[in-house]
Amino acid sequence: MSLTRFVIRLCLYLAVLASPATAQQPDAPTQRQPSSEAGIFSLIPDDSVTEHRLETPDGPLAYTATAGTLDLYGQDGNRTAKVFYTAYVAGERDPERPITFVFNGGPGAASAYLHLGLVGPRVLEFGESRDDGTRPSLKDNPDSWLPFTDLVLIDPVGTGWSRAASDDAAGRFYGVQQDAESLAKVIALYTQKNGRLSSPAYLLGESYGGFRAAKVASALKETQGILVSGILMVSPLVEGRLIFGGASNDPVSAALQLPALAAAEMERRDAFDIGKLREAEHFAMTDYLVTLAGPSPAGPEADAFYQRVADLTGIAKDEVAKARGFVGGLYARLSEDSGRVASPYDAAYTVPDAYPESTMNRNDDPILDGFTRAYGAAFAAYAHDELGFRTGMTYSLLNTAVNRRWQWNDGRGGEGRANASASGNLRDLLSTIPRFRVAIYHGYSDVLTPYGASRYVLDHLPPALSEGRTELAIFRGGHMFYVDPASRRQMTEDVRRFYSALAGQGHPSRS
Repeated sequence: MSLTRFVIRLCLYLAVLASPATAQQPDAPTQRQPSSEAGIFSLIPDDSVTEHRLETPDGPLAYTATAGTLDLYGQDGNRTAKVFYTAYVAGERDPERPITFVFNGGPGAASAYLHLGLVGPRVLEFGESRDDGTRPSLKDNPDSWLPFTDLVLIDPVGTGWSRAASDDAAGRFYGVQQDAESLAKVIALYTQKNGRLSSPAYLLGESYGGFRAAKVASALKETQGILVSGILMVSPLVEGRLIFGGASNDPVSAALQLPALAAAEMERRDAFDIGKLREAEHFAMTDYLVTLAGPSPAGPEADAFYQRVADLTGIAKDEVAKARGFVGGLYARLSEDSGRVASPYDAAYTVPDAYPESTMNRNDDPILDGFTRAYGAAFAAYAHDELGFRTGMTYSLLNTAVNRRWQWNDGRGGEGRANASASGNLRDLLSTIPRFRVAIYHGYSDVLTPYGASRYVLDHLPPALSEGRTELAIFRGGHMFYVDPASRRQMTEDVRRFYSALAGQGHPSRS
């Protein structure tokens, strides 16, 4: 599998106008639906409400789980989609308690990754090696976010068990703005139905979901009159030009990615050193960036430059020289680790090359297509056995058809992704919502959405908006660094502090 294919599975930007398919009628009329709609929707069971108890380090926590769907209607009054969600409400159902709405990215990914990997009351473990998807185990999550916020995990249309009335209707949800508007409506419906309008609201998204969170927050403000208190992003892609620019040998993109490649090489050699990583960060934004932006070096200067890049990344010096220092497309096949390929989701994680005789990297991704696929079957079993949501439908963990059909700002794929941007949304939200906060979390060795890109975005926000209101935390691991229990625990501690700091400030008013 090529790096381009990996990247296509990620995320990004503003699209066009809100689709009529996402319009919500206050009291949808009871009417006969088309037979095709009745067919697909008849497979989705009624909501299931169950009571549970989570064992936490501070003692047992009682909570109510709801696995169900919310309906979206078109302007003609016909139902266009049913959106699946799982809600966890702790204790006495305090309407003033924070509530966090959670989704993954893709586009085309269901919420099971964050659900069973990070925030939910149950967590899926992959054994001592943390990569055994053949025998995963589900257990109470000691690092669940439920002790400090209620949770609503949402599967966008086309993922999980969320379905549109027809294939034509589904296509009208597959775009940046259409997606944001539909999720904003789902969140508004949930808060109204459950009396949570007075609850401080937060959004959590991973990968494209981080980009999505900024778009949904803007849509909530503009179309639903709901102001969120904060956004939390896990391994987000915020600015397409900082991620996809590497495909056209953009010096800034390459410089922002280099520290992640250096961190991965340290991890592969079991020699992670934060001090040396700081040196790599400085080199990336000084000599490396300047050299890539200027004419090709020559003589001893070139020899020293290419050798340093090779030492940092583990890529052979002659290959670095052929690429003129642009190594973003070379790391997948490690020349000094012959016969193995690395994942862009965590370049420290390597597996034997399935096609060693080929000059191209054709491997399926060992993380996205490997052990993390177990999240899908595990969630389906969990929903059936513990949440009482029983359906014969397949749970779609990662729907590549959604990704292929996605409408970006300038059409599908390519240029549209590269032009995707959520920085403007963050600026507007920080400017208009005084209590609004942003927290971004990354893994050091994630080269797909490298932490350098998010740092660049935060560093270039106006200080009057960002000072004391934005934060970046980085942990050992890759794109899904939370599969490591230690990194998951450290992140949860950081997030708990993030919520605690805002607890005494109340929440933004509703317009």
